[in-house]
Amino acid sequence: MTSEQHDPPALLTLDVDGGTFRLRHATQADLPQILELLADDQLAATREDISEMAPYERAFEAIDGDPAHLLVVGELVEPGAPAGAVVATFQLSFLPGLSRRGAWRSQLEAVRVSARLRGLGIGAAMVLWAAEESRRRGCALMQLTTDKSRKDAHRFYERLGFAASHEGMKLTL
Repeated sequence: MTSEQHDPPALLTLDVDGGTFRLRHATQADLPQILELLADDQLAATREDISEMAPYERAFEAIDGDPAHLLVVGELVEPGAPAGAVVATFQLSFLPGLSRRGAWRSQLEAVRVSARLRGLGIGAAMVLWAAEESRRRGCALMQLTTDKSRKDAHRFYERLGFAASHEGMKLTL
C-alpha cells in the first residue's frame, strides 16, 4: 500500500505561502503535534503537561470513537511532498438540545494555528469549514468560548460573524 492509502482524505485544501494547507481528521499519530499546538499559548502553557501521555491518549480515543465529535488537524504540505507537519487543530462537537425547538448546536473548541502561520487565512478557513459541517449536520447554531483576555481572538471571531451574546462561566471540578 502507498502512504496515500493510509492518509485520511482532505476535508479542505488551501494554497498558502510555503505550500498547501490540508485539513483532515486527526489520527493518534498526530497527538504529540496537537498537544504542542495546545501548549504553545500563554494561557494553556500551564494547563498542559505532556510528560504523561495516558490521559491525552484516553481522551483522543473517546473523541475518535464518538461520531458526535471531530478532532481535526491542518498540515502544511510543501510542494511535491505527500504530507506535512501539523500546524493547526480544532475540535468540533455536535450537541442535541431541547431549546430552540429541539435544535442541534455545534461546539467549537481548542482552535489553534501555529504562530508562524497566523494571518494567512488558515484560521478563518478552518472556522468556516466547521460552520459548513455544522450546517450539513443540521445544527441551528455554532458556539464557542474564548478566554476574556484573548482580545485578538474576540476580534477574529467577530469578523467571522460570531456575536458575544452570552456570558460563559466555568466551574473547575
